[in-house]
Amino acid sequence: MSAVLTALIVFACVFGAALLGMFLRAILPAHHLSDDTKSTVSVAMGLVATMAALILGLLVASAKELYDAEKSGVTQLAAKVVGLDRLLANYGPETQDARSSLRTMVERSISEMWPSDDGKSAQLDPSAASAEAVFASIEALKPQGDSQQALKAQALTTAIDIGQSRWLEFEQASAANSPVLMAILTFWLAVPFISFGLFSPRPNATILVALMLAAFSVAGAIFLILELEMPFDGILRISDAPMVNALSHLGQ
Repeated sequence: MSAVLTALIVFACVFGAALLGMFLRAILPAHHLSDDTKSTVSVAMGLVATMAALILGLLVASAKELYDAEKSGVTQLAAKVVGLDRLLANYGPETQDARSSLRTMVERSISEMWPSDDGKSAQLDPSAASAEAVFASIEALKPQGDSQQALKAQALTTAIDIGQSRWLEFEQASAANSPVLMAILTFWLAVPFISFGLFSPRPNATILVALMLAAFSVAGAIFLILELEMPFDGILRISDAPMVNALSHLGQ
């Protein structure tokens, strides 16, 4: 389910809860709406609202941390790719096949992680790239002297780091929040809105707009969480600029 659709569902649930409260106000006996009742319900709803706000804040912080980690990982991956290419260039002309394989891997990774077709999801599975070909090409090198031996060892280490970075990107991007958690959070957010509608004055345009904006804000927070948890898809997806820039430096 897309982040936009989920946010719209949350908005409908939360704003609908406020409308339900207004409906209940119209049918409940007067003693159910007394000041004492309102005071007790306000305390109870304050507890629920505090719990919901706390969880919402933690989820936003967690999603932002994940997004920043993925963004930093892309930058580090691009730097490692350029570093590996320079190591191979310093090794000698016999690394041409390995450098060609590296370029092919980067081009394929860019096309899969940032597909040109907006309707296609990003493919982060490292097994789909040609990293094995790069490693095999480096492993096949026959170093002549200590200098080339050191460069080959460093190149192999860097190639392994690149593979590990791709797997880390894949695993981190796969760690999404449970739909059950989102459902419970939506319920917690809807409950206080029932009390807002229940104890609001006679409904008017100002009250409805205020409740609608509040519901939009809550839905916007859920949308932000879901978008940040999908760093390679959606509106807030990570830029491919570091990898594209790295690709432009390969082979030089």
